[in-house]
Amino acid sequence: MRKIKLTIQYDGSSYHGWQVQPQGTTIQGLLEEVIGEITGERPQVTGSGRTDAGVHALGQVASFDSGSVLANDVLRRALNALLPRDVRITAVEDAPADFHPRYDAARKRYFYLVANTGTVPVFIDRYVWWLRARLDVEQMREAAVFLRGEHDFSAFRGAGCAAKDPVREVYILEVERFDRMELLFAGFPGPFVKISAEANGFLRHMVRNIVGTLAEVGRGRMRPEAVEEILLSGERRLAGPTAPARGLFLEEVSYTL
Repeated sequence: MRKIKLTIQYDGSSYHGWQVQPQGTTIQGLLEEVIGEITGERPQVTGSGRTDAGVHALGQVASFDSGSVLANDVLRRALNALLPRDVRITAVEDAPADFHPRYDAARKRYFYLVANTGTVPVFIDRYVWWLRARLDVEQMREAAVFLRGEHDFSAFRGAGCAAKDPVREVYILEVERFDRMELLFAGFPGPFVKISAEANGFLRHMVRNIVGTLAEVGRGRMRPEAVEEILLSGERRLAGPTAPARGLFLEEVSYTL
């Protein structure tokens, strides 16, 4: 029996998130179905995290056990031949028998995209949160400083979060402004705001709640210093709204193995 590790890209727009649901198509469900077709087995695919409905991934990581003798590259090609075009396997590797995509992850990195424009080009609409009110990026950067480091992030924790410990260490939380986005050999005028977050783990909706709070600061509805007060309070009701799923990307999951 082998432990097979997958690295996956997907456009989450049409899916009900990662985890198998009673109704609706999910990424986990798709993978288990297609792997079963190829190997004749009934695999249980485990992911590094449960991305919500509408969230995208550039580097989701998952694994499953299999008795298949197919070479990794052959398996990758077979999976991509059967998966929908908005889901792609970028790497297939053998992993140690005790490898766990979630519990062995040392760091996870996400980014979030905001279109701070008068209109949104049709080609990027499904990947951004459209905010027409101009955001003060410098104020957002000041607020982000308070969220770096190790803290109890209960104030940014979504309802239904099953994590026993709300303490996480945020290594990177950056806010960048871009005046142009390049796509399909075309340039779309901005401004666009990119918020990058890297931590040893994230609570449910934590990134989206942080983004929603920073956006409140950027709109002038909240002082940067208020973010520290919110963090220390542990009260979700004091933080900003949950940003829409469509602008969020799981960029990378890092391991020390």
